Amino acid sequence: MCKPTKDPVPGDGIRSLKSTPLFRAINYELYIKPNKVIMAIGAVAITGCAGYILFMRAKYESMGFYTAVDSDGSERFRKKVSKWTE
Repeated sequence: MCKPTKDPVPGDGIRSLKSTPLFRAINYELYIKPNKVIMAIGAVAITGCAGYILFMRAKYESMGFYTAVDSDGSERFRKKVSKWTE
């Protein structure tokens, strides 16, 4: 049933320890080789999302909006109104 384990080599980490198939199924990230293509796609996606959020926030702030908290606790973007120019 179990595969014979080979002698541990430095750098094997947790792969060299005995474990149950359930542990391996739940924590499969510990036993597979890293896929650099998928990691690169994920890093680009996260960076793109963060960049888009920062861009939209800067866009609203440059248009004269600010984040206001209402009495019920919700946040809204409101246009800045100067009381000096009325």
